[in-house]
Amino acid sequence: MKAHDGMYIDGAWRPAASGETIDVVNPVDEQVIDRVPAGNAEDVDTAVRAARAALPGWAATPPAQRAAFLGALKDVLVSRKDEIAETVTAELGSPLAFSQAVHAAVPIAVAGSYAELAATHAFEEKVGNSTVHQEPIGVVGAITPWNYPLHQIVAKVAPALAAGCTVVLKPAEDTPLTAQLFAEAVDEAGIPAGVLNLVTGLGPVAGQALAEHPGVDLVSFTGSTAVGRQIAATAGAAIKKVALELGGKSANVILPSADLAKAVNVGVANVMSNSGQTCSAWTRMLVHRDQYDEAVRLAATAAAKYGDRIGPVVNAKQQARVRSYIEKGVAEGARLVAGGLEHPSPQGYFVAPTVFADVTPDMTIAQEEIFGPVLSILPYDDEDDAVRIANGTVYGLAGAVWAGEEAEAVAFARRLETGQVDINGGRFNPRAPFGGYKQSGVGRELGAHGLAEYLQTKSLQF
Repeated sequence: MKAHDGMYIDGAWRPAASGETIDVVNPVDEQVIDRVPAGNAEDVDTAVRAARAALPGWAATPPAQRAAFLGALKDVLVSRKDEIAETVTAELGSPLAFSQAVHAAVPIAVAGSYAELAATHAFEEKVGNSTVHQEPIGVVGAITPWNYPLHQIVAKVAPALAAGCTVVLKPAEDTPLTAQLFAEAVDEAGIPAGVLNLVTGLGPVAGQALAEHPGVDLVSFTGSTAVGRQIAATAGAAIKKVALELGGKSANVILPSADLAKAVNVGVANVMSNSGQTCSAWTRMLVHRDQYDEAVRLAATAAAKYGDRIGPVVNAKQQARVRSYIEKGVAEGARLVAGGLEHPSPQGYFVAPTVFADVTPDMTIAQEEIFGPVLSILPYDDEDDAVRIANGTVYGLAGAVWAGEEAEAVAFARRLETGQVDINGGRFNPRAPFGGYKQSGVGRELGAHGLAEYLQTKSLQF
């Protein structure tokens, strides 16, 4: 790993204005592995000014040339994929195999998809006697989370650059080293100075300064609904556009005709993946009452196998949060069938893979986002009851439906109030839109819909 004394602003590594730093801690052993600059409002202002100065030139760069830069960026990420995976493992704690297969590979695929889209997207079209142009919205403030540190960066920066926008990136303070690697890759790819600027720092300091900066035209944020609400209020006061990918409490609905064992095992794997730190995780498993006991047995058995195969959660605060939800589940009457409060390791921020049965829709663990390896299994009486339970939260980010026939699963999925549904274990598609209904967010990421977030429309009449 390389450590830098500064932040990447206007094509160069510069020291922070304050001289203060943030410790980066390995959540496996709780040891400090590095330190990064703690940027403040002054650093954010410098970065926004650099992005603003670079905007006219980058916006005027032909889309095909922007596509070539993004293709070069993808190639650099490919060449450094092992270093990326090792860095994510060091600062997030995810097992190396998962870091290689997901944390490194998925953003490479997303970067490649935007290299293709930048070259093929119709930035101009004829509509009757008008010519309609899609133009970059301007300077983007991108505030990214720690749970998928590179993917969330690429999912914002790649479409912004494809659209012709310039970016100031503020990554999560828990995983800034991956962001530094990304800035190095941008530099190595030859993307002009000021097009991408990196400010590391604390959310309430650097993140807030970026969200409220008058030189930022759009704020793209991924994180909790509570913080998203604050950012939306700040941006709204300035009539500034926002793109928000927020919390989730997704339902995994297993219809009676489905392969129960497959649906349960894949569902448990989904929740335990990334130590449960996935906003789209299917944390509520809905099973017909006739199959409920068998589903609980299968889920408990599957979860027990993950005991030493998942990493820790990201920090002590997150560990305490997840454990508090386990305590609430027990206190409210849910039945613990796997995991619980035992500490799986004498050190590190580990939480045991946990499964609750006899969960009712009104329980805290069935309503609030836990963001840890905790699964709730709820029974339903019929399809209408399953729809009511699945839609009965303030969230609507993702979900899954399993049935013996695809058409049956699709018909049920169309009744769900959520932005993305996997049908019988559907595969990830880097060009499919991702985003939420209700309090799960505003706007979409990935593919052409993600590109559209960074464009504004101008109509010329003839």
